[in-house]
Formats: sequence, structure tokens, C-alpha cells
Amino acid sequence: MNDPKPALTARPVISSTGLFTPAESITNEELVESFNRFVDRHNAANAEQIEAGKVEPLAHSSVEFIEKASGIRARHVMAKGPILDPEIMAPRWDERGDDELSIMAEIGVAAAREALERAGRDPKDVDAVLCAASNMQRPYPAMAIEIQQALGIDGFGFDMNVACSSATFGIQTAADYVRAGNAKSVLVVSPEITSGHLNWRDRDSHFIFGDVATAVLVEDEAIAPAAHWDILGTRLKTVFSNNIRNNFGFLNRAHPETADTPDKLFVQEGRKVFKEVVPMVAAMILEEAERLGVDPQALRRLWLHQANAGMNRLIAHKVLGHEASEDESPTVLDTYGNTSSAGSIIAFHLHSEDMVAGDTGLICSFGAGYSAGTVFVRKAS
Repeated sequence: MNDPKPALTARPVISSTGLFTPAESITNEELVESFNRFVDRHNAANAEQIEAGKVEPLAHSSVEFIEKASGIRARHVMAKGPILDPEIMAPRWDERGDDELSIMAEIGVAAAREALERAGRDPKDVDAVLCAASNMQRPYPAMAIEIQQALGIDGFGFDMNVACSSATFGIQTAADYVRAGNAKSVLVVSPEITSGHLNWRDRDSHFIFGDVATAVLVEDEAIAPAAHWDILGTRLKTVFSNNIRNNFGFLNRAHPETADTPDKLFVQEGRKVFKEVVPMVAAMILEEAERLGVDPQALRRLWLHQANAGMNRLIAHKVLGHEASEDESPTVLDTYGNTSSAGSIIAFHLHSEDMVAGDTGLICSFGAGYSAGTVFVRKAS
């Protein structure tokens, strides 16, 4: 006789997470050597115009500059060789046919499979796939539907883009489906091939991003494994800003003369972002903690967006009321770089196993938009 299906609770939890990390990594030393060779070539080729004052010479980068500005020491990438080639300085791989699994779907599936395996979940029991990432490789068909097909999930899927906050926005969306009874199990997949939209020739940003994929399985508490995370509450916030922008899109063909200008890749006003985002995010966290009746200074761990070590240090200090230790606010930025929406999920995935029942923590993202998302969680008893 079959066991009866458990009665659903409409209480969303995080059952598990998954992570795909590319095999190749670029150190700051390797990146600087490549970038400086590019600079020397450019300055030599334009020596006469530089001498005449018609062209500004490019400046060298340095390991010290990168680490002081960001805290990043290395980043994983899908294609190391062409990125370090001064004549290319962009990822390269063979174009895949329409009948082949796309590269974003491939790494998303890898992360999703790990999340499913860790939860002991069969893909046929999942109702939906949300592909939440900062840049999609095509408008349609949706990456989420391709991932859904590859996993063998009979349900629905769609893409969502809220830049660096895509994963937390996806978690709230998935949690809302569970709360409403429209789904019992939802995969939030964030394949981030950010090397594709980074300007590797720009000294101010050439070191920022890395590639990765994460997955978060959000489910009804009734079917979740015992070792799950209760979602205490989620909050999302957006404030329009041009300080982080990427103008690439299909309408670029309407003005082909500017189709390859630098604004079609990642651009930012870093100092303005720092000054404006830190207080906004800290205030948002404290307001949501008060609404939920959570003492922010009692949070066991903060899994913050991995964009800049200085930003995280200040936000953590405002929330906890003291300088956070590495244990309280773990960093993956140093080895992964900024992985956009995946950053806080990597930190959660790699630095949550040691927490015990009753421990409370915060997953938080922030970035272009501006956008910010908080997910307060508690380890289940």
C-alpha cells in the first residue's frame, strides 16, 4: 500500500543548493600580465597620436590596484586562453547548433542536478524552473525552458533578469508560488557567464567578473528533507540608477555605428555605486529584520553579494553592530570574483553546513537597477 502524500503547508523552505564551478581560473598576476601587454601594444601603435596629444595613453593595471579596489584575487572562467590573449581579450568557444544544449543551460543543469541530488529529489517531482541571471545568451526560447527540458521536468519555466539580485528575486518568486499553492517544488537556477559582458580592456573593471552557476531548490516544507532552511521572510527593492549599465540589445541594430562601443558591455560609476548602495541595503536589511522580529545583531551568518569586499564590510558592520569576522560574513569573492546574482548563493552553499538547528542567517544581494533582495532563513530543527 502506497504512503499517502503529505498535506502541503504553503510554507516555503530552501531544501538544497547546487554549484557548478568552471575548471579554469585566472589569477590577478595572469590577468595583469595580459592586460599590460595589451596596453603596451596599444600605446606603441598610437605613439605618434599620443605624442601629439590626440590620443590618451592607456595605463598599466597592477595586482595591488585590483586587490585594494575589490578584494578579488582570482576568478573562474569558461574560456581562459582567449581572455588572456591580448589580441582577443574575450571568451571564445564553438557556436552550438539549435539542437544542442546551449552553454548557459549546460552549466545551469549541472548546478541544478547537484541541488536535486542533495535534496534526494527526482526531477519529475519539480513543478517549475526559474532561470534567474544577469545576462541571457538569447531572448527566446527561454533558458529556463531549455533547462527544464534537459532535466526532464514536466511543468513550466521562465527567465528573469534583475542583474545581481536575480537569484534572490527568484527565491522570493519561487516562495510565493509555494505560499499560493501553485507549486510545491521550484528550482531557481542562476548560470552566470559574466565573462561575456565584461570589457577586459577597461582598466577600471577588467578584473571584476567570473563565471559560475548556482541552483536553489525552494519547496513546500511538507516534502522538504529534514536538513532544510525555513524561509522567515523575503523583501525586494528597486531604485532606478544609471550608475551600473549595459546597453547591449537587439535594438542596437537600429544604430549600427555604435553597436560595438564600450557601453554595450558592463560599465559602472563605482564610487557612486558604493556611496549609494551601502546605506540603502543596510537600511533595507534592518527594516526587514524589525518586521520579522529578528534581532540583526543575533544573526549567525550573513551571506552577502560578492561584489566588493569594502561594501560587504560596511554593510555587515551596520547590521551586526561590530566588525564582522570571516565566520560571520564569509567571502568567496577572493577566488570567484564577482559572479553577479550567484555570489551570495555560492557563499551560502559553501558556508552553511556547519550551522545548527535554530541558527538564523541572511542571504542578501544588491546590484544594477539598483536592485536588492533579502532572504532571512533559519536552520530547521
